[in-house]
Amino acid sequence: MRYFFHISYNGTNYKGWQRHPYGLGVQEVIEDALSKILKRPVAIVGCGRTDAGVHASQFFFHLDVAEPWEFDMLFRLNKVLPDDISVFNIIPMDGLPHARFDATARSYDYFIHTYKDSFLSNGSSLYLLHNLELGAMKAATALLLRYTDFRNFCLTPADQESTICYVTEARWLTTESGDRLRFRISANRYLSRMIRIIVGQLLKVGNGTLTVAEFESYLRCESAPKHLAPAFPQGLYLSKVTYPYLDLPTRSAISTIVQTPDSTTWLEV
Repeated sequence: MRYFFHISYNGTNYKGWQRHPYGLGVQEVIEDALSKILKRPVAIVGCGRTDAGVHASQFFFHLDVAEPWEFDMLFRLNKVLPDDISVFNIIPMDGLPHARFDATARSYDYFIHTYKDSFLSNGSSLYLLHNLELGAMKAATALLLRYTDFRNFCLTPADQESTICYVTEARWLTTESGDRLRFRISANRYLSRMIRIIVGQLLKVGNGTLTVAEFESYLRCESAPKHLAPAFPQGLYLSKVTYPYLDLPTRSAISTIVQTPDSTTWLEV
């Protein structure tokens, strides 16, 4: 029997979602917790990967078991897991749907603050950039929906079977004061470091070191960036995962840390 688990996690203390030999991943922590509860080795399959330090306000993984458990797994798992990993729902699924391959869309949010604030440092990225040309950033961002080959926004394009991605949403929002920014992107798939590289290049457009035309030349694959400098990881959140058969609202509010202090709404750039 297959179960989908709806979770969120703060990625500050982890080397990403996946289990690997380079440090502790969220997957390893959850598998160890489930193994203790079920008293057998457990392997789970996540809906994707996240980089070290990146967060997820919505994430899914699936688990196969021979027989349904007869206890409150939601309560028991949340009790065992650390505070930076939360389980919201455990959903029994018909057949063998796949948490990764069946996802039709994933949305990410990237948060930036342009002034130093100790209470924002773990949930938003600090860039001491002022007087950004938001109009130019908006124009460059709109181009992301017109192109599909993102090889120039991938850290390891040679390792990819395909560099084609279909972006369905890309936009910037800001606070009324203008000192907080939020980048929102939705697509069917992403390449290695793709979102953080895009944000880094869009910030160059904003500070005038990269023109909109030069940014478009990367999308046309006519030229490539001289330096791929991904934006900092702590501002990035996997915020929505959608399936043809499952579309749950996000339970986590992407942390109160990254909300506007006076609870005002984010404004479209």
